[in-house]
Amino acid sequence: MLSARSLFQEIIDNDESFRLFCSIAASGETQGGWENARIAALVPESERALAPKITRHGADEDKHGRIFNALMKKRGLTPVEIPPGTDYTLLLEQNGIGLAHDKLKCDEPLTVQDIVTYLSHSRVTEQRAADQMIMLRKDFGDHPEIGNAVRMISDDEDNHLAYCHEELLRYAEEGHGRAIQRTLRDCALAEIGVYRDVSLAVMAHMGRILGWSRPKAALLATGIRAMYAYERLVGWRRMVSLTMPERRDALGGPATAAPGFA
Repeated sequence: MLSARSLFQEIIDNDESFRLFCSIAASGETQGGWENARIAALVPESERALAPKITRHGADEDKHGRIFNALMKKRGLTPVEIPPGTDYTLLLEQNGIGLAHDKLKCDEPLTVQDIVTYLSHSRVTEQRAADQMIMLRKDFGDHPEIGNAVRMISDDEDNHLAYCHEELLRYAEEGHGRAIQRTLRDCALAEIGVYRDVSLAVMAHMGRILGWSRPKAALLATGIRAMYAYERLVGWRRMVSLTMPERRDALGGPATAAPGFA
């Protein structure tokens, strides 16, 4: 029977598929760390109070990248080059989600609208990350090899999502509500398309490594496309709602350590 648990178990049981999974994850987290660090450095003067939280966000992402690299190292594995079509962060940028890297590589201060765009983008992508980690935590939170890493990353992703909700609600109260809702909707609809394409590409590579039969690969692809259809129809709305989180000031402090990993 095909399930998320059984599929991921296959992936972590095979060195080559595990190496590809960790390499893709580490690359995306490291890229996210760089993006947040640059945004923190370019925050406009009027929003400088937000800079430490953005810095903390980036430090968490860097930590996650180190954790995935450490998981590979413990098996004596080294990262592999990310295959075309599997780079989630690159495809997000190419689809206009978030702040363009050309802007982040300059030394011009960002605008308040840029910060709103960044937070809106983060609210959508952190929802995806938090949901994925909830699923992994449920099935692999007690796994002897990856359980500790899953729990640490899941806690961080919950904090990131809470931070995005709280800050966006603050900006909405300051008069940016319409811009936030418009940006959230645009980001969500673009993200679900990117996520579908990346999922199909990753599963195709995993299928080749693990020797999946053509019917099994086709069934998985059908499931990915069905999820996209659902998200395109109604699921995207969950990614654009804003509610005050139970965790207030979730990024108000230094990044936590990752004992045993980084």
